[in-house]
This record gives sequence, structure tokens and C-alpha cells, in this order.
Amino acid sequence: MTRLEDLKARYLLLSLAVVVLDQWSKWLVEARLADHMPFVVVPGFLNLIYVKNTGVAFGMFAAHGNRWGWLILALLGIAALALVSFVFWRTPTEDRLLLTALALIMGGAVGNLIDRVANQAVTDFIDAYFRSYHWHTFNVADSAITIGICLMAVDMLFGRKQPAEAPSASSN
Repeated sequence: MTRLEDLKARYLLLSLAVVVLDQWSKWLVEARLADHMPFVVVPGFLNLIYVKNTGVAFGMFAAHGNRWGWLILALLGIAALALVSFVFWRTPTEDRLLLTALALIMGGAVGNLIDRVANQAVTDFIDAYFRSYHWHTFNVADSAITIGICLMAVDMLFGRKQPAEAPSASSN
């Protein structure tokens, strides 16, 4: 294994950790919680609730009985995963923040893709809310993707320093 592959493999371990934590948490929720019955974790702030999401993030583009909707979403997920993977392998090892972001996104994408292919829907269960306002129910994979996107934004805005201009040749 080359040094580059060794360094990138460490980031792939982060992706694997996201997939394992995501799938384990979804299994636990499916085994322990009844559909749509909230389990209060922090009153007024956080519930666990088992729901199946046939759409993408935040329930957008839900299949609603469309027999092939899950397949279209799975193919789009595979295409997005391929693009992120391509960028990951092209990113220099010095760009640690970007590699971390991409690894989180890949792990989250794989976690949700496993659900979509196996169950034609994604298991969501984290219900964050304040008073009567509930955020869309989400899962560990969604969290990893969101954190990865935020880290990418930070990297784009603050991560790269422009090289200083070379001093111009001036005559004395």
C-alpha cells in the first residue's frame, strides 16, 4: 500500500464508522420502537420516533406509492456517491478538513443507500424540536452528511490560503 493509499484509508475508516453506527442505530430503533410512537429523551427538545422515509433528505420527493421511486432515488444516490468518491480520491492528503468532510458524506450516503436498497425506504428516528416546532426526523447518516457539507463550506470559505504572489522583478 502506498503512502497516499495508507493516508486515505484512515479517512475511509471514518466512513466505515459512520456506516456501522448508522446501521446499528437503525437496527436498534427498528427492534425497540413502535412505528410513530415517540420515546421522549429530553422533554421539550428530543424524541426518538421510528419512521420510514421514502424520499430524500427531510422527506422531499417521497415516493408516495410510486413503485419505482425508490430505485430512482437509489440510482441518484449511487451517482452522488460516485462523484463524492471521485473528489475524495483526487483531493490531496494535505487537505485534511476536506477529506474528513468527504469521508463523512460518503459514510452517510452509504448508510442511507443500504436502507434504500434493502427496504425501499430510509429509517429515520431523531426528532429534534422546540415547543411546537419539530425539525424533520433524521438519522445518523443524515447527520454525517450535514456535518460533512458544513465542513466543506468551512473549508471552501476559510481552509485554503491563496499563495502569496511572487515578488515582481524590479530594477534598482
